Amino acid sequence: MNRLKHWLIWLSRIHCCRGFGIQSPTDYAFVRYVVNEHWPYYAYGELHDDDWLHEKLGQLYFRLANWRQPTAMLRDNYTAWWQAGCRKMRITKQLEQVELARIDIEDIADFYALLPLCNQQSVVVVENIWRNKARWQQITRDNRTGTTFDLYYCGIVFFDTKRYKHNYKINF
Repeated sequence: MNRLKHWLIWLSRIHCCRGFGIQSPTDYAFVRYVVNEHWPYYAYGELHDDDWLHEKLGQLYFRLANWRQPTAMLRDNYTAWWQAGCRKMRITKQLEQVELARIDIEDIADFYALLPLCNQQSVVVVENIWRNKARWQQITRDNRTGTTFDLYYCGIVFFDTKRYKHNYKINF
């Protein structure tokens, strides 16, 4: 049943596939070459997971870490994926500045605790946004956030407020 639901979600978002309709070259490149990259990376084989969603998100987080190259991150369930994408990254209990972070939509207090540590280059992944659409809309409408990407299973928030604010719905 879980696979059937996955395919129904994918089909409902078919028109949002591979960056169609994105006018910004930066956002298009991000969607095309980070979010929807389909080439197998070197670490995918050794980090295999039996849960298809955990593996799909892990591969996305690997590509995000590979693209962003953060110096420090908080420990979470995907630490092996993050570190495979950026070997120089260190795991810490306290961040001085957010370069790349992951939180759950249910832990909105964590999001607001990270906000003072974010700058124009910060990226925050908000997982399980399908569980609380109202809270995701609250995050996308916040004046401190910039461009956001709705991937159904997770959302990606950029904090570059100098750019035009837009919420993209992406078929992931």
